[in-house]
Parts: sequence; C-alpha cells; structure tokens
Amino acid sequence: MTSSSPTPASSTITVAEISHSTQRVLAEVSTVVVGMEEPLRLALCAILGSGHVLFEDVPGLGKTLAARSLAQALGLEFTRLQCTPDLLPSDITGSNIFNPSTREFEVRKGPVFTGLFLADEINRSAPKTQSALLEAMAEGQVSIDGTTYRLPQPFHVIATSNPVEFEGTYALPEAQLDRFMVRLSVGYLPASQEADILVRRLERREEATHLSPVINAEQLRQLQQATELVHVDQDIVRYCVDIAQATRTHAAIEVGVSPRGAQSLLLMARSYAVIAGRDFVLPEDVKAVAVASLAHRITLTPAAWAAGANTETLIADLLDIVPAPAAVATHASDPATPSA
Repeated sequence: MTSSSPTPASSTITVAEISHSTQRVLAEVSTVVVGMEEPLRLALCAILGSGHVLFEDVPGLGKTLAARSLAQALGLEFTRLQCTPDLLPSDITGSNIFNPSTREFEVRKGPVFTGLFLADEINRSAPKTQSALLEAMAEGQVSIDGTTYRLPQPFHVIATSNPVEFEGTYALPEAQLDRFMVRLSVGYLPASQEADILVRRLERREEATHLSPVINAEQLRQLQQATELVHVDQDIVRYCVDIAQATRTHAAIEVGVSPRGAQSLLLMARSYAVIAGRDFVLPEDVKAVAVASLAHRITLTPAAWAAGANTETLIADLLDIVPAPAAVATHASDPATPSA
C-alpha cells in the first residue's frame, strides 16, 4: 500500500492539478481494489460532478470495499448502513430522543450526516425508507420531525443493489433512480485478477484494508468548484441533448431520458475530461460515460422487455446512430479558481 499525504489546499486550482489529484486517488484505491478501474473512474467522475452512485451487481464483487476505499482516499467521513425490510426512515435520518435528565427532546442525527454514505443493498429496504434518502440526495438536507437540517458538504451517497434476488426486495422507483448520476456494474473478474485478490488478502494478514487519504473534504470541495469552470463547447451541449431526445423517440423505449439525465450526462463527460487532464470536453468523453449515465433512466416497452432487450445495449446502439460533432474547438482556459 502506498502512503501519501493530502495535497496542500490552494486557492487556485488548475486542470492539471485536478487531474493529478484524482489520478492519485484512483491509484491509492487500486492498491486494495482489483479489476474495477473503469467503474471506479466513473464513480469518481460522479463525485467530482457532485453526484451519487448506484452499484448494481451480484454480491461479493467488492462494491462495499470500493465505496469505503474511495471515502478513505478522498478523506471523507464514511458511514455504512445495511438495509433490511424492517429499516425505518429515522434509522437513516435520525430522530428526536427524550432526555429524562433535562426533560427535553434532543436531536440524535442518523448515519446520513456524513461525507460518504453507503446504503448497502438499498433494494432490501421498504419504499418509505428508500424515500428518506430522496431529500438528502436532491437537496443535501433531511427533515426530522418537521425541522430541516443541512448535511455536511461535500455529501455523497453510494448505494448497492442486488439484481438477482427478488424475495424481500423492493425495486427502486424511477424518481429515486433518476437521482443517481450513474449506475455501475462490475461483473466477474478474469481468473488472473481473482487470484490477485486472494494473494493480496494473504499478504495483508487481516481482513481490514487501510488507505492513506490523498485529499480531504475541503480539498474535494475545491476540486468540484474548479471543475465547474471547465469549458464545454456548444456542440457538446447539443450532442448531449440529441442523445437524450433520441431515447424519447426510440421504438423500444417507453419513457426516455429526462432533462436531468441530459444534464448528468454533460456533467459526467466534463468530469471524465478533467480527470484525463483536459480543460475541454470531447465527444469521446460523452460516449465513455453515456451508458452509465443514461441506461438506468429509460424504461423499455413491454414488447422490448419481453424480447430480451436491455437498456445498456439500447444506449450503446444510440451512440452509433446519433451523429457526434465532427470537431470540437479546444479551449485553453485560465486556471480555474473556485469561489470561496
């Protein structure tokens, strides 16, 4: 495991510095997480774009480890909640507790008051409990007995979902799925990488993993603010809109991508570009993040579903159909300076 000290805070952050810091984060996470390079890059893009992440895959592939490792490398406070059918909204947000000694009610804040909140197997919690996360994800705040409390900033949710079990689970409603900037899957690893996981476990001589923070919460906030100033050409904006509109007219898609989805696509592409060290977005950046950004936002027609179509393949097909900009003017911007 590499040891690294947090990058010093700076009032002026360049694209090169954003790229360097994020690449260091990915490198640090890769010391314990094997075979998830692209999903981790996309997850970090979502965090850089102030979004939330849904990992949907079978158990045992390292989703929880990836979330914890990202939190450690980013220097964020981390809490994990195992979702179950009997989980209550107050188990997430907190509640007012009566203190007999003072004869007054006191607020006991829930695990959502953190930097990175992991909702493990979110589809095992009841819809009422799932909805408790909606306000937190959308507004950065929660309501406890009618009083609104702001969450720490930055605040991000990483949720995991098990797509192969249906007993005792509740599918996420479209409104909540739309709040996740990306939906990611890992899949089974090649035998060589799986063997690498076993070897690393033997070498650690313990189950727990420990990573050094590369940055801290305030520095992450500065990186997010600086990313907001990265140039996006109007042709790229139109390209994102064209892709979103194509989902609304496709014969196999009943409900297409919303304007929020098009915005998420653009923000993800911008983050992808800046992690690569560019201060402008290319059509290739949009294509690289499109499936993760859009596939969970569309609903298939019953006929398409019965025919075995899947949303990921449909989005990939649309990328071959929708014309991409022939050329995008590069933009050498001044160093991005986040606001105080």
